[in-house]
Amino acid sequence: MKIVHIINSLASGGAEKLLLDTIPVYREKGFEVDLLVLNGTPSPFMQALKETGCCSIYSLGLKSVYNPIQIFKLIPFLKKYDIAQVHLFPSQYWVVLAKLLSFSKIKLLLTEHNSTNPRLENRFIAVIDRLFYRFYDKVVCVSNEISNTFKNYTGIRESKFVVIENGIDLKKIHAAKPYFKNEISILFNAQDFVMIQVARFDKQKDQETVINSLKYLPESVKLILVGEGVFKTKCQELVEQLQLQERVSFLGLRMDVLQLLKTADVVVLSSRYEGLSLSSIEGMASGKPFVASDVSGLQEIVSGAGILFRQGEAKDLANKIESLRTNEAHYQETVNSCLKRSEQYDIQLMVEKHIHLYQTIV
Repeated sequence: MKIVHIINSLASGGAEKLLLDTIPVYREKGFEVDLLVLNGTPSPFMQALKETGCCSIYSLGLKSVYNPIQIFKLIPFLKKYDIAQVHLFPSQYWVVLAKLLSFSKIKLLLTEHNSTNPRLENRFIAVIDRLFYRFYDKVVCVSNEISNTFKNYTGIRESKFVVIENGIDLKKIHAAKPYFKNEISILFNAQDFVMIQVARFDKQKDQETVINSLKYLPESVKLILVGEGVFKTKCQELVEQLQLQERVSFLGLRMDVLQLLKTADVVVLSSRYEGLSLSSIEGMASGKPFVASDVSGLQEIVSGAGILFRQGEAKDLANKIESLRTNEAHYQETVNSCLKRSEQYDIQLMVEKHIHLYQTIV
């Protein structure tokens, strides 16, 4: 059985990180799983996957993932594999059109990573969008909520949907070693209480709320922001406006996220919505308290384990952080609950479920 994962690029993002982590595991289990990207611009994730030597990586070579020429470049690849598992728009459109034009017999899977996207809110596009879903043999949703959303949205039969929750490599996280805080940034010392958020900088992730929470916290509370994206400059300007330059460190895209999580005192995710966030699971598995916004996609994972705050309310987040900082028993209880919850999301279990699905549809 030959499987290819198809995605826009291997830049930063949860879906991209998921492929980086899972493709080597499929290979360890004896399955031939390769990767095809529409835009093969070099990135840390791409380099890390290449260094594993576990798979073939193909790039269609076009910088714009929206160029319809992608359709014709995909056709030769669809004839080489038994299954294509597709991630994100517009890859999900181009693959369907390539299959129709080539009369390929390849089986198509689509993975839905988020409970919302701009197409759901555009009535004209939604009509076209629903049509494309009908050409997929299965739609893999990373949470029950996402599954329910797209069942209602597409109107296609329920049996076409499968829920397989994302997973993380728990052994790798538990084995990661922390840095000394001053190794990360000269802004930090051993006595500082450090928050960390790992997320791309876009509207969904709302780093502004975490930055604003520092206004209500002692100066010894500091913040690490890991990631890149279009909103990064806006967040840097906010830090300057609030005169927090000595308390916030922007680290960019990093490949040592596990060590950074182990170094921080609290892991935060302030998203406006999520699918099933790998960052949240890694945060809970890191041995540090995990604090997240009380929104769709995070409530289900965090409730009863980590701590939820009202989305967009910086003062409420600050209160939750201060409670952890000043109450050692509360801090340790939260750590223990988060570790226990994270055990439900082992990457090995996720991969086994996908393998079973592949065997079912071929």
